[in-house]
Amino acid sequence: MHATQPVSDDGSVAIDLPDGVLRLWPSAFDAVEADELFTGLRHGIDWQQEEIMIFGACRPVPRLVAWHGDPSAHYTYSGTPHAPRAWTPPLQRIRERVQALSGARFNAVLLNLYRDGRDGMGWHSDGEPELGPAPVIASVSLGATRRFCLRHRRCKELKLDLSLEHGSLLLMAGSTQRHWVHAVPKTSRPVGERINLTFRLVLPGAA
Repeated sequence: MHATQPVSDDGSVAIDLPDGVLRLWPSAFDAVEADELFTGLRHGIDWQQEEIMIFGACRPVPRLVAWHGDPSAHYTYSGTPHAPRAWTPPLQRIRERVQALSGARFNAVLLNLYRDGRDGMGWHSDGEPELGPAPVIASVSLGATRRFCLRHRRCKELKLDLSLEHGSLLLMAGSTQRHWVHAVPKTSRPVGERINLTFRLVLPGAA
């Protein structure tokens, strides 16, 4: 499960994942560029505190979010429909790099701001109908390193933990979203702010 292939010419490594495809670029953005992008997004995005219904009560989502993309990229997650805000220059810059490295096309991005260890993301998969049967998800991490956990749906003993560092890119493809769920667990240890961007291709007319 933890075996990886040799580093490719583009700086990426393939991570062994049964029933899925996982590739990691540890340094898709160097430290200077990653710092610049983090600052631009932290202060240039209209971050929102959303709410989710849990057992009949509205609770704040433990992170701040934003949804940007092409005008047609309407998307529903956590039961809430989202209309895309326009691409900003930093988002365009990141998208171009992600598309160049991954060879995939993306028309929208979900941004999550984890303010400290009390913010997190529960177990889920990015398997909404708008993304098609085998979505390609490109996840860029900026800021503090956080633990990213994967767990197989059927074979509960199959688990994988990754530490996603500042400037890294993780690509999830193939049948990953069908067979695996993932999470960013909360932590009691001191940890700084982290911005995560998950690029995706929203299919026209699927919403």
